[in-house]
Amino acid sequence: MEEDELELAAGLEAALELAPAVQAAIEQVFPSQDPLDRADFNAVEYINTLFPTEQSLANIDEVVNKIRLKIRKLDDNIRTVVRGQTNVGQDGRQALEEAQKAIQQLFGKIKDIKDKAEKSEQMVSNKITRDIKQLDHAKRHLTTSITTLNHLHMLAGGVDSLEAMTRRRQYGEVANLLQGVVNVLEHFNKYMGIPQIRQLSERVKAAQNELGQQILADFEEAFPSQGTKRPGGPSNVLRDACLVANVLDPRIKQEIIKKFIKQHLSEYLVLFQENQDVAWLDKIDRRYAWIKRQLVDYEEKYGRMFPQEWCMTERIAVEFCHVTRTELAKIMRTRAKEIEVKLLLFAIQRTTNFEGLLAKRFSGCTLADGTVKKPEAPPPSTNPFLEDETGTETDEIVIEKSDADKPKKPKVPDNPFHGIVSKCFEPHLYVYIESQDKNLSELIDRFVADFKAQGPPKPNVDEGGAVLPSCADLFVYYKKCMVQCSQLSTGEPMIALTTIFQKYLREYAWKILSGNLPKTTSSSGGLTITSLLKEKEGSEVAKFTLEELCLICSILSTAEYCLATTQQLEEKLKEKVDASLVERINLTGETDTFSIVISNSIQLLVQDLDAACDPALTAMSKMQWQNVEHVGDQSPYVTSVILHIKQNVPIIRDNLASTRKYFTQFCIKFANSFIPKFINHLFKCKPISMVGAEQLLLDTHSLKMVLLDLPSIGSQVVRKAPASYTRIVVKGMTRAEMILKVVMAPHEPPVVFVDNYIKLLADCSTDTFQKILDMKGLKRSEQSSMLELFRQRLPAPPSGVENSGSLSLSAPTPEQESSRIRKLEKLIKKRL
Repeated sequence: MEEDELELAAGLEAALELAPAVQAAIEQVFPSQDPLDRADFNAVEYINTLFPTEQSLANIDEVVNKIRLKIRKLDDNIRTVVRGQTNVGQDGRQALEEAQKAIQQLFGKIKDIKDKAEKSEQMVSNKITRDIKQLDHAKRHLTTSITTLNHLHMLAGGVDSLEAMTRRRQYGEVANLLQGVVNVLEHFNKYMGIPQIRQLSERVKAAQNELGQQILADFEEAFPSQGTKRPGGPSNVLRDACLVANVLDPRIKQEIIKKFIKQHLSEYLVLFQENQDVAWLDKIDRRYAWIKRQLVDYEEKYGRMFPQEWCMTERIAVEFCHVTRTELAKIMRTRAKEIEVKLLLFAIQRTTNFEGLLAKRFSGCTLADGTVKKPEAPPPSTNPFLEDETGTETDEIVIEKSDADKPKKPKVPDNPFHGIVSKCFEPHLYVYIESQDKNLSELIDRFVADFKAQGPPKPNVDEGGAVLPSCADLFVYYKKCMVQCSQLSTGEPMIALTTIFQKYLREYAWKILSGNLPKTTSSSGGLTITSLLKEKEGSEVAKFTLEELCLICSILSTAEYCLATTQQLEEKLKEKVDASLVERINLTGETDTFSIVISNSIQLLVQDLDAACDPALTAMSKMQWQNVEHVGDQSPYVTSVILHIKQNVPIIRDNLASTRKYFTQFCIKFANSFIPKFINHLFKCKPISMVGAEQLLLDTHSLKMVLLDLPSIGSQVVRKAPASYTRIVVKGMTRAEMILKVVMAPHEPPVVFVDNYIKLLADCSTDTFQKILDMKGLKRSEQSSMLELFRQRLPAPPSGVENSGSLSLSAPTPEQESSRIRKLEKLIKKRL
């Protein structure tokens, strides 16, 4: 029983555990200092508090009675609270029902108020405002009727007055009256079903037709199509008649303009007939002088007769241009064989000057009526190569790109009259294109002859390799052709000129640049090993002379300049040509040609320096390295290689100062050529003793330092070598050093030697391992066992990779290689 009671007490205690937040809220609402009300109440502590000593147990009965009394009071309080909550649910439901009933009553009252408001509004609308609306409609209708009657009165009176004034030719009054009558008649468009209104409309149309015929007759009488012009200035009647024509059908105005201009240009057609001597291109100035006199005469005599908005002066000039273009096209078709380049350019220049004069004098507003199509091509103001004319000749050639480095879009022409006459010359521009073809051919031949006569450019080590002057001359001529052709046409002739440019860019690249590159010879001289070992500084001469090296660098710089300028030329051509022809301009082939010239020039420089180092490498491979007894300074062959490098590289660097990127390419290509060749000659040094290997290792390290300093060797300004070049040199020469380290290592025990080889060289090729064994001077029997062991010790290839003759393993890091080299240098110094 006691255990059950303990379990029950523990269960009650666990059930009465409240959350900390709940307990804090209870303490805030019902604060109490009684220990029995604490959440962490401990019965043992509480009892110890009541009975701290054994003597206090004497009044235990009294304490028990007090606790029992307190328990009974708590039970009574709990019972009272529980009984008080018995009817709470029923009271809540009753209060909810009463609230719902009150809401329903309120909703009903609101609905009644809304219904009464709608009824009141409808009553006011139907009864009170009905009369007001009727009065408003009556007022509006009355106003409309009065206005219509007034208009009708004005229309009837205006029609009568119009007919009377027309008979009396009172055009000044008719011009104002007719416009008013037409405006009033527009108000009666919806009343045309009424016979009287329709009759008035027909009378107005009849009056307009009569006015039109009458005015045309008056102009025909004043300016007959045949015969002489009416003497004296224009009459006021005709001036007022033009004002009336503005109000009439536009066809009347166009007929007046057409007849007047035709009569005004009739003399021109007679004077410049096809069979007349003044009609040919050499006297084209007389055509434009004639129209200038006629326009001045028109302004003096008839300038005030026609309204200003008719732009009669401009219309006469435009019609003159149309007639001239037609007549010129006809006579050039007839006498096409007589057209020469100078004559054609003369006529085009005079014509474009006249078109520019028209643009300054007139706005071109009459060109928008469809009679003349505005030219779509950009004007000469965007011609390529047109830079600052005050600069030097070379500066004029350089085509500077825009700030955004993007090709500009063709601009809208500023001259609206561009091509209005000169368009007729476009079918005959083949004469100009053929002439440019001939001139460029002669120019290229002159360049070839001048180069042969003057010889290669003088060495220029102070300012860098100079661009050949002929290159500047070529692009100056290109600029001149570009300006002329862009003024003539932006259509097919520009495509034809582009084809000519392409042709002679290629010829320049092959005849002037590639054709003048020095030729290499197969013989390298009769130098012996003894002479190489005993050579003195400066005793050898490179295959190419100083002049030849400078020539190669100059050709390389010229090709680089041509490459960049050709790319910009392509962009400018695309700006000048019509948008539909842009895709047909492509100079990629020409830029590739100049790239080939650059590559060939660099290859020649590399081959020259490489060939100069060949005898020294040959001497290295034929030295008796097994007889070397001590390690000394660098070997003579190293001195020879360094000498050639110091002779050639500064010259090449100084002459390529303006094209640093190609000098970097030269260094990279030389390193890629020299280092493998050095390693191949290294394999030919056999057998090698331990001391010989140490000497070779010292020589290899010296060559490595020289190669790392190659880009700035012999220069007063020391620059850091490009990272790409440094990686190539470090990788290649470190391999050579690792080969010599393997040769220096003892071959006993064989397992250690093979593992050391695989670790240092990371080369699993049996051919390389065979060469290492040959350098060590091992016998064939020893080599066979070594090769067999090498094949057994090879690491297994990774999965998914097929077996091959050679496997590449991870090479030592540059830091590890540098550390090993430093240790070797210390060892060499100790032995010395």
